[in-house]
Formats: sequence, structure tokens, C-alpha cells
Amino acid sequence: MSFRVMMLSGDESNRIILKPTFYFAVLAIAAIEVSYLVYRYLIRPRNKMSTAPQELIISSKLYIDIPPNKVPIIYSPGYDISFLGMEKMHPFDSAKWGRVCQFLIIGGGLAKDGIVEPREASKEDLLVVHTELYLKSLRNSANVARIIEVPPVAVFPNCLLQQKVLSPFRKQVGGTILAAKLAKHRSWAINIGGGFHHCSREKGGGFCAYADISLCIHYAFVLLDISSVMIIDLDAHQGNGHEMDFSNDDRVYILDMYNPDIYPFDFEARRYINHRVEVVSGTTTEQYLAKLNTALNEVAETPNFKPQLVIYNAGTDILDGDPLGRLKVSPCGVINRDEMVFQFAHERNIPIVMLTSVVKNIQLQKHTGPAHFRCHRVPQP
Repeated sequence: MSFRVMMLSGDESNRIILKPTFYFAVLAIAAIEVSYLVYRYLIRPRNKMSTAPQELIISSKLYIDIPPNKVPIIYSPGYDISFLGMEKMHPFDSAKWGRVCQFLIIGGGLAKDGIVEPREASKEDLLVVHTELYLKSLRNSANVARIIEVPPVAVFPNCLLQQKVLSPFRKQVGGTILAAKLAKHRSWAINIGGGFHHCSREKGGGFCAYADISLCIHYAFVLLDISSVMIIDLDAHQGNGHEMDFSNDDRVYILDMYNPDIYPFDFEARRYINHRVEVVSGTTTEQYLAKLNTALNEVAETPNFKPQLVIYNAGTDILDGDPLGRLKVSPCGVINRDEMVFQFAHERNIPIVMLTSVVKNIQLQKHTGPAHFRCHRVPQP
């Protein structure tokens, strides 16, 4: 590409040089998309799965035994993503999980040695839901860059991305899967991480590389003797990943309350939401809580569906000021929302798994810890 140098009439010493920055960014994004498409349609390997999902679940080591002195809150320092400042190129706060944990500890309601640390999900664990083809696509740095929405990552060696980006994601997947076991035995559990609701069996996106919600549910079906699950997704964004994964599975009931004016605009996935509540940009605290209360009451009256487990995706991007969620819910409103969902499960003796999902504005991080801290104090049945 060449760039023309233009001379200003009357002054040969002044030159306007078109800077290539903008054009470089456009070309980088285009190159990522082209690279991904070439890999996906021309050179990617065929999908081969030699072991049945049920066998993979039974042989998994993610359901570790938890000492009774541990509280049902799951976290690992390995959750946080931080390397070479690349994490600052996305509005998602990829170190938020450690901050939430610190809030809980500083608040006095949680001892550091009382936290449950999960194991990282292995390839075999992930194959319970994901295809071999999709997992191999994550060896392509351009594809990882597309999923986490940070184009410059495409030029990084994939081995570095596996260690610094995908390994933290896999650790959180292990936490989400383990949370179901803890909830079954303790009535509730919180994974300070996970909630990657944009990722489905064969496709990642929106900073979601693995389908931890779908994996958690499939493990619960096999290992916990659970036959019905309700997903309550209250992230500001539509949970299109798990909606696609359970599109033809009547064992899973989905309540999704989201802003239809923002990503991912997945109209196909919306067809598979059992109870859809749309909250448009600018929705206030009072409006939001009123809609949620109505939705929970309606769901409670749903005939012939009695969930044995609730998966609660508790995104706090509904907070007023979040640039991507575009809602106007106050910090107290988030706390009230969380307590409403816990109360819903508590009154019906349904074990509940809470996932912290996303906070995309680092400045709003200070509100996340207290909200989840209040949920931690919900009494056990």
C-alpha cells in the first residue's frame, strides 16, 4: 500500500501525510477474519470423537472432594488474565475475578483458606460438549483473537495464548462444573468466574472461549442424578451460546433477560428461549426489578417443569454507566436482583449455582464484590 503526500498550495514546507494507523487496523481485522475462514473451511481437520461423552464425564477428575470447612465459593488465582498489557485493549476487565475475591475477604465474610480451588478442565473434559474440530481451531491465534475481540493477539504465538488466555478460561470452566456438585450438597455455590454464555458447542465469541454453562449441566445430568435444570441468565447480553446448545433439549428451561439493542443479535438463538424478557437501553432500576419479579412469578407457575438445579448467570454489566450493557440499574438494584434469584431458589429448595459472568467497565468493579458478598450471606435451607 502506498500513501500519497499532498502539498499545500503556497507553502511547500507543509505536508499532509496520511497516517496508516487506521488502515492498518482495518487490514488487521480483515486478515483475522480471512485467516479464520480459510482455517475453518479449507484446512481444519475432520471432527473425530472416539469416546462417548458419558464415559468422558465418568472418568473426569473435576468433581473433587471438598472438606466441610470450605465454603461453597470457588476461585483460583489462575482465573485472572494478564500479560504484556494486552488485556487493556478490551473493555472487559480480565482481572476482575481476583478483585471480587479480595472484596469478599476484606468484607470479613470469607477467609482466604476457606475458598475452594478447582482443577483446570482438560481436553477430555471439554470434549463432553465441544467438538474436536472446535478445540483444534483454538490453536489458531487468529481465531482466539476473534473470540476475545483483541485483534493484535492474532500475531502472538499460540503457545503463549494457550498459557496466558485459554488456560485461565479452562480453570474457570473447572470451577463452574465443580460448583454444581457443591450446590447439590450445600444448596448453593458461587464460582467467582465463568458464565461464558456466548460460547456454544462449535463457536466461541464475545470473550467466551468455552461453553462452561453447557458443560456444567451435562456433568450434573450424569453425576448428580439431575434431570431438569433452569438457566436464569441476567447478564445484559443475550446468552446465545447455551441457547443453541440446548435448543432441542426439554430438560433445560431458559429464562433470559437481556438488552435486545446490543451484541450478539442472535435471532436464531432467541427462538430457543423459554421465557424471554427484553429490557431496552435506558431501563431503570425500578423497571428492571419489576420485570424480573414478574418473570420469576410466571416461571414459578410453569406447568410440568420442576427444576432440580438453577444455573444463575449474574452479569453486572446491567449497572448504570456500563458502556456496553446500556442499562441504568444501580448497585443496590444489582444486590436486590441477586437476592431475588437466590430467594426464588431458596423457597423451592432448588440448589443454585451462581456465576459472576461479566463486568465490562473496570470503573464499576467496586460494586461487584459487595453485590456478590450479599448473596454469599443468603441462608441455607
